[in-house]
Amino acid sequence: MSNEDRFPPEAVQVADATPANGEIPAAIPAWPHPKPKPRRLWLALLLFLVTFLTCLAAGRQFAISFSHGQAASFDEFFVSLKLLYKNPAALAPGFPFALALMTILLAHELGHYFACKRHGIRATYPYFIPAPTLIGTLGAFILMRSPIRSRRALFDVGASGPLVGFVVAIPVLLYGVAHSHAAPQIVSRDAAVAFGVPLAIRLLDGLLFPGINPAAILLHPVARAAWVGLFATSLNLLPAGQLDGGHILRSLSPRLHRWVGWLVPLMLIVLGYLYAGVWMMWAAILLALRFLRIPTVYDQRPLDSWRVALAAVALLVMILCFMPVPLWEPGDSR
Repeated sequence: MSNEDRFPPEAVQVADATPANGEIPAAIPAWPHPKPKPRRLWLALLLFLVTFLTCLAAGRQFAISFSHGQAASFDEFFVSLKLLYKNPAALAPGFPFALALMTILLAHELGHYFACKRHGIRATYPYFIPAPTLIGTLGAFILMRSPIRSRRALFDVGASGPLVGFVVAIPVLLYGVAHSHAAPQIVSRDAAVAFGVPLAIRLLDGLLFPGINPAAILLHPVARAAWVGLFATSLNLLPAGQLDGGHILRSLSPRLHRWVGWLVPLMLIVLGYLYAGVWMMWAAILLALRFLRIPTVYDQRPLDSWRVALAAVALLVMILCFMPVPLWEPGDSR
């Protein structure tokens, strides 16, 4: 169904919406209020519980690897997955990682959720995605059941998640890095996998471990959870499509959003070719999203000054969190 079909012909005018130049903003169609779909709290709680269990398995792997002076161990990861049904109590060492990561992800999604509530946008509860991956999850999301009708609401919904998640991740990161230690062997050719280091962690490592290669700092499992949170934040803040960063940029300038929406995937293709193939997948996803219809935002009043300032903060957060090479094999030339 097209966006035009969903809106009735009646329209209402936005109060106090006349900008300084005297132009009258476009009228906003009145939105009918059909019976809302149930938000399925039971499903959100079930997914949260299952994801917490898979994160426990991932956390146990990080805890065992940390005690053995390794960044990660695929062997321990598969052992942890088996413990999910053989002996769940043995997953207790993974609790710090799971609690830290789930807290960061939940803060991110609740930021979106309450921004939707503030602007009268119907949204589901946060749904977590359990996955048998090295970090135990593919993240979380909410679904919006009604349209975003103003640029200011678009900004608030887009920026609230990553900014709130980043604020929560900072104390987690501080605690975790403070309990980390140097381990040059994690970047030796014998290591199975090594993790990239975002600028935020590089800055902390420089203060707490001066003169040591940041890649050779073995992160405590709590710091590794913060690492996952920072990486997820950087992905969400990419200024393209309907990612959080795309919402922010579109609220600032719809025209710039259209152009950057093509530029970002092209840059990711280059990164994928030069450094990490995972960026190829992200470029393909963003290019595919270009062909989806983006709902019209009818209230085109520009952002106020404090929202513009927060947009600059969001850009800084993306720079602090982004990693050109999230994962790499130490045997490579990189």
